[in-house]
Amino acid sequence: MRIAVPRETRPGERRVALTPESCKKLAQAGYAISIESGAGESAFYPDAAYREVGVMVETDPAAMLGAADLVLRVNPPAPGAADRNEIQWMRPGTILLGSLMPLRHLETVRALAARRITAFSTDAIPRTTRAQAMDTLSSMANITGYKGALLAAAELSKYFPMFMTAAGTVFPARIFIIGAAVAGLQAIATARRLGANVFATDVRPEVKEQIESLGAKYVGVELKEGASAGGGYARELSEEDKARQGKVLAEQCAAADVVITTALIGGTFAPKLITADMVRRMRPGSVIVDLAADGGGNCELSRPGETVVVDRVRIMAPLNLPATMPTHASLLFSRNLASFVLAFTRDKSFHLDLSDDIQKGSIITHEGEILHARTREAVQTAGAGGWRS
Repeated sequence: MRIAVPRETRPGERRVALTPESCKKLAQAGYAISIESGAGESAFYPDAAYREVGVMVETDPAAMLGAADLVLRVNPPAPGAADRNEIQWMRPGTILLGSLMPLRHLETVRALAARRITAFSTDAIPRTTRAQAMDTLSSMANITGYKGALLAAAELSKYFPMFMTAAGTVFPARIFIIGAAVAGLQAIATARRLGANVFATDVRPEVKEQIESLGAKYVGVELKEGASAGGGYARELSEEDKARQGKVLAEQCAAADVVITTALIGGTFAPKLITADMVRRMRPGSVIVDLAADGGGNCELSRPGETVVVDRVRIMAPLNLPATMPTHASLLFSRNLASFVLAFTRDKSFHLDLSDDIQKGSIITHEGEILHARTREAVQTAGAGGWRS
């Protein structure tokens, strides 16, 4: 079977879906691999590095995708692009693998189904022990949390750590982190390594031990109903529980020098947790880093992709932070994709098995149908209920 890796076309994207290391492993398993020329350059993986491990470097992406059995991408292909319609370049029956974020890209899902592409989205892979090596969402969230803490340290007008100097002692910054999944835990760990006084909260009380194990102080929210949606995700809260949570958040934000938010519902959409009133009550010179900006943002004053200043509070809402560390982000993402492909390789070919829990959980489209239940419901809600291939 032939694997094709096109270059990424999302603005600002610097990652590549496969690095030479993973290409070598896949080639040893029997796959022929082609990559579009220049696809790895922004991540500092030149064409020559791919040629060294036997990868064909192609200059005609349409022909490359048309000949492929598997297409590996970081982001979903754009539907209906006038000058680069990758979905139409692929043959019906081609297997597409990447972080498709289907609930955010419904038009792409519809186009994939119409083209009869079998699409797997790694961000929908069940969070089980067996699937850990394939979990791109966790790999990239780890980078996001790390980089978010560094951005906060660079923007804050204070030191993170306590310093004792000849001019006297300055005390550590107080950091408040909202959400303790992978990104939040890495933000905690990084802020602590920098010497900050860290407080963290999550609506799932079971993460208290993880927060404290990293040296942060857990701030609990007493909820009437359980907030875990399983798989390390949180569900949306009731109105009563939102009010309880809001009171705690307001108190902590007012006392913080930095607030880092990482909360996503189901790993996809960002609930609005920090209100304009909370921002007005924060200290002048304090910083908010909204790491949920890709999902719309946790602060109602955030502008995804921008930094704004409101009432002397700097609100940062960076997008696609993993792309700012493309070398390691690509390396980890590539290993995740290779683990997925190799787990289902039989006799030098990828074996479709929709009874397998990983494939069943992560498949989005197949044979003209949208199989992923939440995505199918979202498409129907968006007015596409009568559409079929």
